[in-house]
Amino acid sequence: MSNIRVLVVDDHPLFRQGVIDALSLEKDLSVIGEATAGEEALEKIRILQPEVAIVDVNLPGMNGQQVIQHVVDEKIPTRVVLLTAYDDTEQKIHAMMVGAAAYCVKDVHPEVLSRIVREVAAGRFAIGEEILDEEEMKRWLHPELEHAVEGMGELHEPFEPLSKREMEVLAHLTKGLSNKEIATELGISHQTVKNHVTSILSKLGVEDRTQAALYALRRGWVRLQDDTREVQK
Repeated sequence: MSNIRVLVVDDHPLFRQGVIDALSLEKDLSVIGEATAGEEALEKIRILQPEVAIVDVNLPGMNGQQVIQHVVDEKIPTRVVLLTAYDDTEQKIHAMMVGAAAYCVKDVHPEVLSRIVREVAAGRFAIGEEILDEEEMKRWLHPELEHAVEGMGELHEPFEPLSKREMEVLAHLTKGLSNKEIATELGISHQTVKNHVTSILSKLGVEDRTQAALYALRRGWVRLQDDTREVQK
């Protein structure tokens, strides 16, 4: 069996080196590169095209979910294992929606992380330590989405109707794009996007971008598979 090539992305040197050292002990895993920021990670993924990239959620500049968005949009075959310091349900849902192959907390045991890398390279998915195939992944995602939205309370009509432009911003926001990327997509200024996002959160009565995305999905304004991400093969 050929080695599984892995890229490790984290802005904390000690943690990044720890992951590299742990994976380097595995005969079938080969760390071919590392990165400290989102833009650098994406560039190395484009060039090296590793089978698996282990990416921190919180990175300088482009975050981990935005890296995934670009990998999916550009149809790069690399599959992404997203690491987080917090086991947050909404982030977990959003990550899997935009195309993560795995989502796990940073206190994962080295042998478990190695197993997840192997499973992901073989085309499967991981939520924490639970390994899922594609159909199981879809069955997991829909109930979790329902539960997350229920936690926001009953759906209500927006305080004010969203404008056409706000709906466009919301659709891009649901895909995990940054304000800067939305500005580029829509041909408007970064500040204008920020103003629209603030207005959207206020009108929907939600606290953050993830809740706004879940609200839009629950309302059917954005369809889970067709308008966000197909689950990667």
